[in-house]
Amino acid sequence: MLNLIEKYFPELTEHQKSLLSALEKLYVDWNAKINIISRKDIMHFQERHLLHSLSIAKVIQFKQGTKILDVGTGGGLPGIPLSILFPDSSFVLIDSIGKKIKIVNAIIEELKLPNVKAYQSRVEEIDQPFDFVLGRAVTSLPVFSDWVKNKIKKSEINSIANGILYLKGGDLNDELLDFKSPYDVYQIKDYFQEEYFETKKIIHVKF
Repeated sequence: MLNLIEKYFPELTEHQKSLLSALEKLYVDWNAKINIISRKDIMHFQERHLLHSLSIAKVIQFKQGTKILDVGTGGGLPGIPLSILFPDSSFVLIDSIGKKIKIVNAIIEELKLPNVKAYQSRVEEIDQPFDFVLGRAVTSLPVFSDWVKNKIKKSEINSIANGILYLKGGDLNDELLDFKSPYDVYQIKDYFQEEYFETKKIIHVKF
């Protein structure tokens, strides 16, 4: 049951609901074989992984044709849930760890998601531009920004400026003290009531 997801995304189609339900089951099954998500978190998968990933959709509704790169995707988060929400956008998911990308590709194949590709790769090996680059607590934001700043397309088609959409928790004051790029911070607790999101943020870095 996707009660928590449907609470905040009542507009989901039946097909999207079935894909997200299947996705949760696949993660539970895979996690029993290979620990891609912490044992503690897998018990709260819907809240801590699905809903957290989908929080980006509260900040932006990707327009048709938007190209998105998910760097350090791990087990495919936030890229795979967002690809289900935005089937008219294209997603490239990368991670340097091969076993994680194998699982991601198995999930993509199982769910028959035509708008997602996953590769074992480092970001410097990617030679195409994207509208947005996603990250989920991969490293400090200034370091992440340096990695990806030359991967952002100049022409824009969405309601907010092209750039980074970064999921991070805790106090970011020190991290952002000397950060030079313009950015906006969105508090996820403004969208979701659950206590887990109390300190979680989406940082939109504009280039």
